Amino acid sequence: MATKTRPAMKRAATPELLSMVAGRFRALAEPARLAILHTLEHGPLTVTELVKKTGLGQGNLSKHLQQLHAAGFLSRTRKGLFVYYALADDDVLALCEIMCGRLESDLAVARETLTSRRGA
Repeated sequence: MATKTRPAMKRAATPELLSMVAGRFRALAEPARLAILHTLEHGPLTVTELVKKTGLGQGNLSKHLQQLHAAGFLSRTRKGLFVYYALADDDVLALCEIMCGRLESDLAVARETLTSRRGA
C-alpha cells in the first residue's frame, strides 16, 4: 500500500497558535453551527432568513451566530433595521470540504470491508 506524503505545517506550532486553532475547532464542533455556515455559503442573510432556512429557533440561532462571529467565521453588517450575517471568508467551507471528502472516503472503505466480510 502506498503511503501518502503529508504536507508539513508552514508555521511554528506555538502553544498560543495551537490554543487559537483549538478554539476555532470547538466553534465548529456543533452540527447547527456547521449548518449555519453552509446556509450562508450563497450570501449574507438576516436572522429572520436564517431562522426560516435552518429551522432553528431565534434564540438558539442567535447564540450560535454569536459564537461563530466571536470565533471569526462570520461578519455582521447593519443595513437599516436589519443585521446581515455573512461568511468572513470561504476558508471554513474549504476545511469542511476537506473533512467531508475524507469521511466519504472512510465510509467507502468501511462499506467495502463489510461487503467483503459478508461474501466470505
